[in-house]
Parts: sequence; C-alpha cells; structure tokens
Amino acid sequence: MKLPILLLSLALAACSNDPAPNANSEQAASAAVAALQNSSSASGEKLYAACAACHGASGEGNKALSAPSLSNQQSWYLERQLVGFRSGLRGSHPDDAFGAQMQAIAKTLPDDAAIKSVVAYIGDFKAKPAAGTLTGNAKRGADYYSNLCGACHGPVAEGNEKLQVPALAGVDDWYLLQQFDHFSKGLRGSDESDRYGYQMYMMGKTLPDAEVAKDVVVYIQSLAD
Repeated sequence: MKLPILLLSLALAACSNDPAPNANSEQAASAAVAALQNSSSASGEKLYAACAACHGASGEGNKALSAPSLSNQQSWYLERQLVGFRSGLRGSHPDDAFGAQMQAIAKTLPDDAAIKSVVAYIGDFKAKPAAGTLTGNAKRGADYYSNLCGACHGPVAEGNEKLQVPALAGVDDWYLLQQFDHFSKGLRGSDESDRYGYQMYMMGKTLPDAEVAKDVVVYIQSLAD
C-alpha cells in the first residue's frame, strides 16, 4: 500500500466511529496527508488537520468521539502524551480502543520536531475550562482529593511540571473520569516502563469505588469555576 493511502486510512479510522467517514473527517485526513508529505517541515497548523476532525478546529473537543478538549491542556504534557502514543507506550492495551485510535494518528507525525510543531500550534488556542457534565458529592471528593491527589497535582489541581504532573482543573470531567477508570483497570499505565503512567496506575487502586472517583472529579471541576 502506498504511504499516502496508508496515512489516509489511519486518519479516517481514528476520527470516525462510523464505518462510512463523513466529509469533514475525509477533508481533515486528506489535509493531514498533504501536510505530512513535507515531513517535519510542515507547519503546526497543517499537521493539526489530522487532529481537528475529532478534537475540533480550536481544540474544543468532542465528547461523542471521546476526544477531550486540548485548549486547556499544558503543552509539555501534550508533547509527552503524543510521544507516548507514537512509541506505543500509551494506547497499546487491547481494550483501550480510543488509545489505539490516538496511536494511529500520532504515528503519522514523522519525528519529534513535528510533535513540537503541532503542540505549539495547539498552544495558541484560547484556553477555556471545559464545561461540567457530572454531578456528585464534591465535599466527599474534596476530602479524598486532599488526602490522595493534592500532594502531586497541587491544592487547586494546578499541576506541577517539575514533577511531570499535569493540571486537572479545567480538563473535561468526563475525560478525567474515563482516564481514572483506565488507570484503575490497567488499560493505561500498567506497563512499568511508562514511568508516570505507572504511578497513576498504582494510585488508581486507592479509591474505593467508581462513585468516589466521580466525586473527586466533580470536586476538581469545581476548582475551575
């Protein structure tokens, strides 16, 4: 199979839950292929074309496609995750369907320079906290957060780059809950070579049940308001 056709098929598979890709995802995939023909010399804007069909033109995200907002994610963290997806460190668990989709897209980025370029482009998006979608006991969530999460993620979930710990406040609550579920079940981070993911995999065992996890996420969401 020729390279442009392979890249097109990967992009379409990653951005559509429908066997028949829509016109928007086809357009985005075609633009991505054209950009990648110029390798890492392509601009971040052109490289982002492969991301826009799922994450939105301004990085606003799309819950229906399980694509979180990118405009409120830290650049260093986005870069690390793209490197992880491209290397197969993240998204390789057979039950992580969405991770596999991201692997397919990340592997179309030819090198670290391309990753830095697309992340720099995302960094120009206007940051906006994601709207809350969950309800729960924020008071109980605050207690668990303070005891288990705050030491690393910060008292107001602001993150800590020195510890390589991302900010949580402002990130989509449904996505945080999904990822915590993936950590707790070993879909993400169970590979010991994934240093930071493995830390969260171990932390995923500390909350007693899914309801408490939701309460923690509801509390984190309140920190962004």
